[in-house]
Amino acid sequence: MSDESEDIREELEIEEAEGGEISGADGQISEKYRKIIDDGSKKYKLSGMYKEWFLDYASEVILERAVPHILDGLKPVQRRILHAMKECDDGRLNKVASLVGATMPYHPHGDASIKDALVQLGQKDLLIDCQGNWGNILTGDDAAAGRYIEARLTQFAREVVFNAKTTEWTPSYDGRNQEPVNLPVKFPLLLMQGSQGVAVGLACKMLPHNFNELIDASVAYLKGEDFELYPDFPTGGLADVSSYNRGIRGGRVKVRARIEKISKNQIAITEIPFGNTTSDIIDSILKANERGKIKVRKVDDNTADKVEIVITLPNDVSPDKTIDALYAFTKCEFPISPNSCVIKDKKP
Repeated sequence: MSDESEDIREELEIEEAEGGEISGADGQISEKYRKIIDDGSKKYKLSGMYKEWFLDYASEVILERAVPHILDGLKPVQRRILHAMKECDDGRLNKVASLVGATMPYHPHGDASIKDALVQLGQKDLLIDCQGNWGNILTGDDAAAGRYIEARLTQFAREVVFNAKTTEWTPSYDGRNQEPVNLPVKFPLLLMQGSQGVAVGLACKMLPHNFNELIDASVAYLKGEDFELYPDFPTGGLADVSSYNRGIRGGRVKVRARIEKISKNQIAITEIPFGNTTSDIIDSILKANERGKIKVRKVDDNTADKVEIVITLPNDVSPDKTIDALYAFTKCEFPISPNSCVIKDKKP
């Protein structure tokens, strides 16, 4: 290595040790430092550039965005939305756009993420009363703009989610407000709603469960009795939970659509597997038809409040064999792998 390169390398290490800048105003590595990085066949490690940045970013995504907390089952944006809704709750409906604005002093990641999270909470039909077009989890249709739809807390949310006397508070990101560390939820909300998120280096996939079954399981737990608890999906369908493994990583749930025979040349899908929309199912059917795995003449989607995908078959095709083929070659059946990752004691 030349004397000039050696001098630049030493200068780089000194600047990093003193917290100096090693890039230009445009964020690019300056030319003299780039010379060291690309110096012949040798490579040099810029030991201070990303050493702390990546860990800080990963921690922020895990703790502040993607993974729910074990105590209330909420991600930070969901918790902040509910807190903001409680602050402005007078029993009347509020425009979603207004609720998004009320949440922004607590959530520093923009209005789009708040609105999306609010719609997802509303679609779960538990904590938020909704009015207007809130989309459709069956078809995948988006909700209307925030200025056209309205929301308020349900009576269940008011009774179960909030208690100012038992809430631990912390300053918001800019120090101007106080927000809850966790909401004192008196119900296993994490299991009821389920949760899904991708962080840095880990992911969470909690499957939803049935409300009444959770109440029964909670009573049994408090009594010290044994109980069994399995997922239950808002899109309906059938599930094989023999390999569920209590939701621990490595378990698996096989979900499938509910398919009925209407006539000798028509079948109907009336419930779909969790995680799919009717558009996903229809696309997979058409692709299987193109590959010659099944034979269909026409596919009609009549879904509104309930799923109804009507498949018309050629006269010489058996409905029973087509149903078997749908499970084998389309998204009418597929496995889900749960991953019970949550935040506890400020770490996943």
